[in-house]
Amino acid sequence: MLNILELLQLYESGAVFTAFDTETTGLKPEEEKIIEIGAISFDKLGIRARYNVLINPQRKILPEITRVNGIDDSMVSNKPIFSECANIFLDFINDSVLIAHNATFDLSFINKELNLLNIKPLKNKTADTLKLAKEVLQDLGKYNLQFLAKFFEINVTNAHRAEDDARVCMEIFLKLLERTSTKTIKQTYRNF
Repeated sequence: MLNILELLQLYESGAVFTAFDTETTGLKPEEEKIIEIGAISFDKLGIRARYNVLINPQRKILPEITRVNGIDDSMVSNKPIFSECANIFLDFINDSVLIAHNATFDLSFINKELNLLNIKPLKNKTADTLKLAKEVLQDLGKYNLQFLAKFFEINVTNAHRAEDDARVCMEIFLKLLERTSTKTIKQTYRNF
């Protein structure tokens, strides 16, 4: 995982980033399945592209999962299974720097699904906005996506849906970079 200063340097050099999120049938990647992937590709010039897909998990979605993300069996019954959209997702992210909130969770699901298809796990440079927020905003105390969105006054239109969570993650990432950039400039100025 990259630290905030490495990310700031990549961002300023024009690197391409992809903020992404998954919605799943549960919390354990070894037992559960992905039901939605949302991703936004961006760089310092702005948003480059968006990707969103509902995925048929080939199992029932429990009511408690539907209560969290609003996704039910009827929404995914005629959607592609992961193997049918894996290459599209891989082409979308390409070699971009991946950004996710609690990245280990999302990556564990993606990599488990890729492994089932005999595809190598993702090797992209990665950043976790949960860890970055703890690094940059050390005294905040709470670091979940919705709390950080409220802290930064980011509009959340569809919480716990992958595409909107990816957008919020991207905006939090940019706010953290902005804070780091300002802090770095102030610290450099003080050293003169």
